[in-house]
Amino acid sequence: MLITQLRNATIVLEFEAQGRAIGLLVDPMLAPRGSLPGLRYLGRGRQRNPIVELPANSEAVLERVTHALITHCQRGHFDHLDRIGKRFLRERRIPVFCMPRDAEYLCQRGLNAESLSAQERQFWSLGGHITPILCVHGKGWVGRLMEHGHGYLLELPGEPSVYLAGDTLLTPAVRDCLHRLRPDIAILPAGGARFDMGGEILMDAKDVMEAASCWPGELVVNHLEALDHCPVKREEVRDLAQDGGVADRVWVPEDGQCRRYKVSLAAID
Repeated sequence: MLITQLRNATIVLEFEAQGRAIGLLVDPMLAPRGSLPGLRYLGRGRQRNPIVELPANSEAVLERVTHALITHCQRGHFDHLDRIGKRFLRERRIPVFCMPRDAEYLCQRGLNAESLSAQERQFWSLGGHITPILCVHGKGWVGRLMEHGHGYLLELPGEPSVYLAGDTLLTPAVRDCLHRLRPDIAILPAGGARFDMGGEILMDAKDVMEAASCWPGELVVNHLEALDHCPVKREEVRDLAQDGGVADRVWVPEDGQCRRYKVSLAAID
């Protein structure tokens, strides 16, 4: 499986399924730098989003996309599906896998949405199985304002299993997925996102290092350095991984970087 980090939570997984090449685009935010609203309103250093451009190789990577997977996209979550992302999926008639609530929303906007069953392991039309894992995108009053969504565990024949966490705090559901289901690879967010008031709505660097202690698999860390309300830096995550003795199984990609993973967990840059 080839994993390419594009920007923020937007990644592409490329693998073979049922005798064909699949390019699975996750949570496409494809807008140019500064074309979307800021998410922090107080203090200095306010910025419009995204705060960086897509990487130079993004067009070539997107040309290989055949399907898409959405973790959540409503209630203002343009960082997981923006207007340009919707247009990309709609114009190319790309099948979009998502949860039932999002399927209705996306079909109304002309997308080719295919609903998954909530909260259960199920056969997937791409082959193998897919299991939704509930996200908790903030607690308390701020959590009541958020769209929580789902992550997914992907189990495909001949490929490493992958847990795409989505936007979530480090919850019992996340720990259970890692400890009990033991994915070969987990893709976790570490941006430490928060608004001007209220607590964090996303794991931070310390949380993902704690998650790494739950199981022995490979960890890919994203949702970094692309949005104005995500303060965690890549170097902070890398330093903590080095200090914690897990740097050999933690990858913190720059935008545009890719890595190939095999079932044996051997990774090749």
